[in-house]
Amino acid sequence: MWRAWDLRYHRVIKKNCLQPKFVARETMGMKFATAIGLYGASAKQQPGISVPPEIVEALGAGKKPPVRVTIGEYTYRSTIASMGGIFLLPFSSEHRKATGLGAGDEITVELELDDAPRVVVVPEDLKAALDQNAAVLQAFDKLSYSNKQRIVLGIAEAKAEDTRQRRIAKAVADLEKTLG
Repeated sequence: MWRAWDLRYHRVIKKNCLQPKFVARETMGMKFATAIGLYGASAKQQPGISVPPEIVEALGAGKKPPVRVTIGEYTYRSTIASMGGIFLLPFSSEHRKATGLGAGDEITVELELDDAPRVVVVPEDLKAALDQNAAVLQAFDKLSYSNKQRIVLGIAEAKAEDTRQRRIAKAVADLEKTLG
């Protein structure tokens, strides 16, 4: 049974959804044409790429497969997400800047299943802090790629050395909290 909120949310998603058109299946990947749409609640809409369900099914890796996305000459790694019954690829400001594309632009997308391991390069100072406690290092190793990347990027983007050290200390403290 649909609740009122679910119905409103579903209508917002469907109203703002630009339906992709299936173009061709290739041995290495899948191609389709679509437009970059805006998805999410009206106050927080983000650009994204709608992926046809038959493409997700043909990739054969479940409903959230890791993929390599190619738009023109630009390729990036991502994971297909499901929101309101629609399969979506995020299209961040970094990708929009690199391609020169934005919401409403017509594009041809090529997807390939990404079975390469996703490895996060850990900075030496963070690695040294993690190595001081085997349990913390093990907790870090158990994190998903995205969570490891979030921690590492926060540290790498610090402009001042004292900020970097505070972020390393906070990351270690947060990992210690997960140990119970």
